Amino acid sequence: MKNFKHLETYNFPHEYLIIKLRFEQENIRFFFQNEAMVSLLPSSSYAFGGIHLYVHLDDSIQAKEILDSFNNSSHLNIV
Repeated sequence: MKNFKHLETYNFPHEYLIIKLRFEQENIRFFFQNEAMVSLLPSSSYAFGGIHLYVHLDDSIQAKEILDSFNNSSHLNIV
């Protein structure tokens, strides 16, 4: 975990599915902390502090560019 950097926090799985697919396409090393727990208990997302996106340090610049492209797009805003 020390080679990974926290980039984003989401409350529900539907908020990051497009990003997850894009990162897999680009071979970006990442993981979501609390993903399984929130999937099992969706109403407890806030209790767990949300779903945290961690990206490998070597891939963090490329990952940030992808996140920015989604957030800056008028038709693909991530909640």
